[in-house]
Amino acid sequence: MTALTADVHDPEDYSARHLSVLEGLEAVRKRPGMYIGSTDSRGLTHCMWEIIDNSVDEALGGHCTRIDVVLHADGSVEVRDNGRGIPVDVEPRSGLPGVELVMTKLHAGGKFGSGSYTASGGLHGVGASVVNALAMRLDIEVDRQGHTHAMSFKRGIPGTFADKGPDAAFRPASGLTQIRRVAKKVTGVRIRFWPDRQIFLKDAELARESLLDRARQTAFLIPGLTIAVRDERTDGEAPYEEDFRFDGGIGEFCGYLAPDEPVAQVLHFQGEGQFTETVPVLDDNGHMTPTDVDRRLDVDVAMRWGTGYESTVRTFVNVIATPKGGTHQAGFERALVRVVNDQLRAAKLLKANDDPVVKEDVLEGLTAVVTVRLPEPQFEGQTKEILGTSAATRIVSQVVGKELRAFLTSTKRGEKQQARAVLEKVANAAKARLAARQQRETQRRKNALESSALPAKLVDCRSEGLDRSELFIVEGDSALGTAKLARDSEFQALLPIRGKILNVQKSSVADMLKNAECAAILQVIGAGSGRSFDIDAARYGRIILMADADVDGAHIRTLLLTLIYRYMRPMLEAGRVYAAVPPLHRIELTNVRKKRGAKPEDRYIYTYSDSELRRTLLELEKKGKSYKEPVQRYKGLGEMDADQLAETTMDPRFRTLRRIQVEHADEAAKVFDLLMGNEVAPRREFIAKGAQELDLARIDS
Repeated sequence: MTALTADVHDPEDYSARHLSVLEGLEAVRKRPGMYIGSTDSRGLTHCMWEIIDNSVDEALGGHCTRIDVVLHADGSVEVRDNGRGIPVDVEPRSGLPGVELVMTKLHAGGKFGSGSYTASGGLHGVGASVVNALAMRLDIEVDRQGHTHAMSFKRGIPGTFADKGPDAAFRPASGLTQIRRVAKKVTGVRIRFWPDRQIFLKDAELARESLLDRARQTAFLIPGLTIAVRDERTDGEAPYEEDFRFDGGIGEFCGYLAPDEPVAQVLHFQGEGQFTETVPVLDDNGHMTPTDVDRRLDVDVAMRWGTGYESTVRTFVNVIATPKGGTHQAGFERALVRVVNDQLRAAKLLKANDDPVVKEDVLEGLTAVVTVRLPEPQFEGQTKEILGTSAATRIVSQVVGKELRAFLTSTKRGEKQQARAVLEKVANAAKARLAARQQRETQRRKNALESSALPAKLVDCRSEGLDRSELFIVEGDSALGTAKLARDSEFQALLPIRGKILNVQKSSVADMLKNAECAAILQVIGAGSGRSFDIDAARYGRIILMADADVDGAHIRTLLLTLIYRYMRPMLEAGRVYAAVPPLHRIELTNVRKKRGAKPEDRYIYTYSDSELRRTLLELEKKGKSYKEPVQRYKGLGEMDADQLAETTMDPRFRTLRRIQVEHADEAAKVFDLLMGNEVAPRREFIAKGAQELDLARIDS
């Protein structure tokens, strides 16, 4: 590595004496950012994972079943594995033991076509040596050939320490030391390093949660591997310990990542492909010669569509995460879009003149884990965030395309239904996208819908404060008239709906938006719908559903809850949706003196169910109180006058509200799916079972 040692302004004063050559690990210490990205916590974490990844590479090859990571209280990090161990014999060209060669020479290791690793996370051969160069002290022990071989380094220089800890006296010296005997079958590596605070920032530290997340992720990607994490930085408390092992592989990982209910089962696709790559190879004369090398790329993909809107796609190369994707993700997405479009047209869900679905539609609600394994992958930089191996696009696309097409065209009963559900979800996502685009275009043109602001039938309130404002969604125009007189116009708004709104459980987004009642509700609340719903933009602090206390009223409430659950769910999660509780009966007492200033509740008693009415009448008879017969039964909200409606249902001083939880709306959606969904068999079973419990005496003759 060549660098300038001084600023030179006069070209005639610029000569070879101004150049310096950084030998070996000196270049790493001079420019650490080139190798680990930064010298803050992120770079320190990168160093730790360079060491862990070497152990993971052993596990990838089937040579390691357990990795232990210890965060010591003194700031050091220790990594232990039961892999094959770094070679301890002397490498003939350098004359150095294998351990010393790997730890002190850049681009030295078993990942350069020697056959030691068919797939690995590290490929540049700089990981361990870079960590060694940036460590104040590094100790390594290797179990091989019946002995434990030990060696220590200070800032990349081999030698011995007089005592424990990074500040002990140090004497440079080369070579390994055998410190004890072990069984010949025992192999493994133990590395402990102290980060050099001359390099890393003072506040750079390793985050436990980040380590746990990465350890969990790696254990998912290598079934059968145990990764144990121990954090001793606990200020005198017991150390934190957690072990990770997942035998289900990326299929289990996909289920862990998925945030929503499944539309179909987890799909697990595996395959492989061959490609030829031209790489420079070091020949016997020490010359780099371009050589065609046959490679094999293994593909392992798990994916699952869910009911939500967000997509999560995690990609990996030899268990190393590629957060910015690369050629393997491009191939995965290309296959998805191509195959899904073909099957949508085959299933008549897309007509000949319809636009094809796009990547955004296919990825909606998708959780996927895409992994590829290959020798010497081409990354962009040492931080390995993007895969650049071009052949991965073709091979991943072929594997995923073939397996996904087989699933979507399957004639097996369970798979056929799931495939149809996936295709319908993608088709609905495309319709919603087109509808949203049309809505944006409509807004830009400022058409009548936009310029008319809010629906004319809305009876708005004067207050704009969310802490008090309430929107009553009222069943019927007759109830609206009474509610206008009963409300407090300062903070209570009214929106009437005409009977029963659309059942959105079995309707598409486009159909929902075309429905006048549903569109009016979304427009009045003013916070959007589905993925674009922004609860902070909602115009009212509470939504209160006010329907009759009968079967039809319950039906209307359920329809409204299904709409809110599917398209405005954050309102439910925030506890801002309520159901008004109107009474079913009014008992008028006849022997109550009409005192001046007497409260209405002294003369009238309201009950909310037939059983409550019977109990109340019995209590009145026991107390010797008389009442007017027959007891008034409300058939609807429209039968109440304004005072009665305010007193029982709308006035915050007297009313009762029932807060709707997400579980309630979820249950309502399931009931509607059962009673009004597309599946006939479950509904027939429900009716047959319910018929046995029906009281025939209650049926009108």
